[in-house]
Order: sequence, then structure tokens, then C-alpha cells
Amino acid sequence: MVRERTEELERASLSTWATLAAETKGRDRYEEPDRLRTTFQQDRDRILGCRAFRRLKDKSQTLTAPEGRDKPVRMTHTLAVVAIARTVARALRLNEDLTEAIALGHDLGHTAFADAGEDALSAFTDTPFLHNEQGLRVVERIEGGGRGLNLTWEVRDGILHHTAGTPMPATLEGQTVRVADRIALAAGDLDDALDAGVVVEGDLPDLITRVLGATSARRLTSAVEDVVDASFVAAEVAMTPAAAAAFDALERFLAERVHGRAAIQAERGRAMHCLRSLVVFYVDNPERLPAHHRGEGPGLDHVVDFVAGVTDAEAVSLFTRLFLPTSTLHRA
Repeated sequence: MVRERTEELERASLSTWATLAAETKGRDRYEEPDRLRTTFQQDRDRILGCRAFRRLKDKSQTLTAPEGRDKPVRMTHTLAVVAIARTVARALRLNEDLTEAIALGHDLGHTAFADAGEDALSAFTDTPFLHNEQGLRVVERIEGGGRGLNLTWEVRDGILHHTAGTPMPATLEGQTVRVADRIALAAGDLDDALDAGVVVEGDLPDLITRVLGATSARRLTSAVEDVVDASFVAAEVAMTPAAAAAFDALERFLAERVHGRAAIQAERGRAMHCLRSLVVFYVDNPERLPAHHRGEGPGLDHVVDFVAGVTDAEAVSLFTRLFLPTSTLHRA
């Protein structure tokens, strides 16, 4: 069988530290093996085909784009993470299929309006609303008509633990996605800010240009090469201390000079008001939820799941339809 030959090639060619598809911890619900695809290849295809993945193209990555410019979206960021993670995985002889599946699924739990959505929905949850936890909920309970995608344990672990502040992923492929996400986030946010004219290259702290480089392309290449060099003979995937310090400096710079600007904070406030208003409305009017979001169990959970899934445009459209006077809309 094709799948078995692929699994044999993995055993013969991948690193000692790679995760082999044939040795997966499995799925919550047993399935017969596929004739052609390994378990991780199946997971990749399931994520690519799910509704939450398709909607990433209409969810903002940041709120920094000025009027008239294309806004950064989650789909573009996700594809950047896939590219970086696969490059690192190939160089380290890790399992590219597992790496790709985790990278494709890592942001499925994000809301509309960039990170403002997490803060908005946290007002309605017992613990802070976190996109990595919501991403796991998406693939385990929301997609597939409420049955989830039945992904392997390794992919679910990578989705849950891809972000800072969580335990390290159990697989090196998950660790690869975690560091690729950090690189893509900072590099992408800086490129967007440079394109928008919010900052210029000369504004960057010396540590960043000295360690990573003076151009966007050089910084990205330096970061990827650094991870490969630091991880080549180690049982973990990480940056060198020097590169990690440079990224710390870059993230502080972006927080102060880009994300902390008054215009961004005002936009953030409007976005949070929009999403919170939708939650309150649907809690009071649960019959107005789409049928597949009603279900059994606590009503608030279903409302949060629904609002977390809407795109930027859908959120604005719903808010406009539910809260603005009809006569005003007709005059506009």
C-alpha cells in the first residue's frame, strides 16, 4: 500500500527525534487506516477542508492597516507559518506532514478583529478566552457537525501548545510551529508597519538590525537559519539566546510604536464593543442563533462559539443590522 511505503520512508529518512506517522498516539475515535495517506496527511487535509480554516482569509491579523490598504489577515499569516515551519522541519529531518498540519490549524480559534476579540470574549468566560484553547475546541467539538475532525493526538497537542505561556509541545514538529509562529508574527507585523509608513527602518533598535539584519528578507532568513543551527543536534527546536533577545526587542518595539498607538487602541475599543454587543444580544435571543450553534449545554458557550467564529465583515454586518436604526441605513 502507498501509505505503508510512505511510513517506511519516514523510518528510513527522518531524524531520531522526528515523530513517525506509524507511531502516532492515535485519534479519539478509531478509524481504519487510509490506503494512500498517513494519519498526519489526513489531518492536514481535514484542516484544509474545514469551515474555520476557510474563514481565516476574512479575519484580521492586526488592526494596523490604514484606510485604502489591504488588511493583514489570518490566512496570510498561517501560510507564512507553514512555509517557515516546513523549511525548518525539512532541514532538521522532522516530519513535514505533521508540521504542516499543526501549522495550518494553529490559528483556527482566532476571532474577528485580531487580538481584540480575545479580550472582548474574555468578559463572558470563566477563564480568559484564549485562541489556542478555542482552536482545540474547534477541531474537537465544533467542526464536523459537532463531532470534531477527529485529529491525531499530536496535531491537537501542537495546536493547543503553539503559543507562549503554554507548556512546550510534546513533539519537535509542534515546537517547530511554535517558533515559526513567533517569527512570522513579529516579521509580519513589522513589514505591515513599514509598508503603512507607521515606522521606518531607521527606527529599529540596533540590537535587531545587528543580530537579524537591516532588511525584511535578511531578518527572516537570519531567524530561520538561527533556529536550524541551534536545533540541529538538540532534542528541542528553539532560537539561540542572541536571536531570542533580538525578537524580545522587536516585540517590545512593535508593542510601543505600532500596537500601542492611539488610533489602534481606538479601533480596538470599537472592535471589542461590536463583539461584546453581539454576545449580549444572542444570550438574550438564543433563538436567533444559527441552528447548528444552539445545541445542548450552557447557552453562553454556544453564543461565544458563534461570535468567535464570525469574520470581521460578518461582525460589522450583524452589528449594523441588529443595533443601527433601519431608517439611518436606508439613507446611507
